[in-house]
Amino acid sequence: MKPSAAPNILMSKQALKDNRETRWKRLKRDKWLYILLLPGLLYFLIFKYVPMWGILLAFKNYQPFIGFWKSEWVGVEHFKVFFQNPDFFMLLRNTLILSLYNLIFFFPAPIILALLLNEIRRAIFKRTIQTLIYVPHFISMVIVASLTYVFLTTEGGMVNEFLYAFTGRKIDFLASPDWFRPLIILQTIWKECGWGTIIFLAALAGVDVEQYEAAIVDGASRWRQLWHITLPSIRSTIVILLILRMGTILDNGFEQIYLMMNALNREVAEVFDTYVYALGITQGAFSYSTAVGLFKSVIGVILVLGSNWLAKKSGESGLY
Repeated sequence: MKPSAAPNILMSKQALKDNRETRWKRLKRDKWLYILLLPGLLYFLIFKYVPMWGILLAFKNYQPFIGFWKSEWVGVEHFKVFFQNPDFFMLLRNTLILSLYNLIFFFPAPIILALLLNEIRRAIFKRTIQTLIYVPHFISMVIVASLTYVFLTTEGGMVNEFLYAFTGRKIDFLASPDWFRPLIILQTIWKECGWGTIIFLAALAGVDVEQYEAAIVDGASRWRQLWHITLPSIRSTIVILLILRMGTILDNGFEQIYLMMNALNREVAEVFDTYVYALGITQGAFSYSTAVGLFKSVIGVILVLGSNWLAKKSGESGLY
């Protein structure tokens, strides 16, 4: 060992010791913050991570009467059956079309609504509108489906009564495959659009007011201020939420689809969520339905990672 190497080693050991002491002091200083963090960590550990062992069902021929561990290991057999199933492409088509409609019509809706609310100057008027648009979020999807039925049914529905009075004919919105997807998107926008503005309004509250004042001095119109100041200020928030949305592109929600689906529109209404319910719960194909759910999860993870990579390549911060 060279003579100069010994002091360097001693200095490295001392620096490591100091770093440990500093870390311990920081931990001791912020101990109450870490204690407050414990319930959240326990929640995710118990209800999110521990149940993940259940994905092993996708690789077994699970039989409830002989138990999980004694059930036969079949590898990727359920995935092969699923991909060769004629229903696979129908399910994929229906799910992707609904997700695409959500991205095109629903995702921008809270942004536009938040921008409009941000332009309201009277606080009491703004708070009243916010309260009214938040209310539908707390209404059960069962109630939303019931209201849809009351308004659109051919047997005394308000919309069809107006149509019949002016045109002499009625439209069977609830049974028509052509109307299923528009109804789902309209329900989603009505129920969740107002609630989705909360994040964007919070982001808009952080925009520097001096930028608007400088723009007004330069003669910028309201539209110019919106385009060059407001939207760039919330762009990172929009990108992060878009990345998270991509992770759920194969998840259209079970309850809403199930309530609006019937024998006449099933060809366009059946998605992965309702398919998993039909096989896993009603028919007892637990392993097969777990394989379908695992397929959805893997695609979601890939889309999140890919979207995050594209966002960082384009100059945004991304999720991590």
